Amino acid sequence: MRLLPAAIAIALLPLAACKPEPEVISERAPDPMESQLANAAPVELPPSIKATVSMRCQPGNALVFAEFFQGDKLVRLRTEKGGTPTDLKAPEAGQPFTADGGWKLTGNSESATVEIPGKGTLTCKG
Repeated sequence: MRLLPAAIAIALLPLAACKPEPEVISERAPDPMESQLANAAPVELPPSIKATVSMRCQPGNALVFAEFFQGDKLVRLRTEKGGTPTDLKAPEAGQPFTADGGWKLTGNSESATVEIPGKGTLTCKG
């Protein structure tokens, strides 16, 4: 019985001396667009919403619904709650937001002057 542990140790000694590297198996096929993606221009995410407000406007006690976005270059404007939005953009932060068709917003989420086609110029407070 004393020989059994010694025999096992002697049998395992040659196996302990070798250090085989594990075989790496990958099921992923090479990506055909890998080089194009590596050289692609970085993608800019859309800005997040900074403030969502409903503004009371004069004359006429009208309501305007606006979403102001981070970066102060985009405002999404609605003339009715749940209505079709119009995106107004500013070339630089601090400049008036405009859109095709005569839309214009000057100001911020607390106080703004809004020009809406067919409704004229409105002075609004958030």
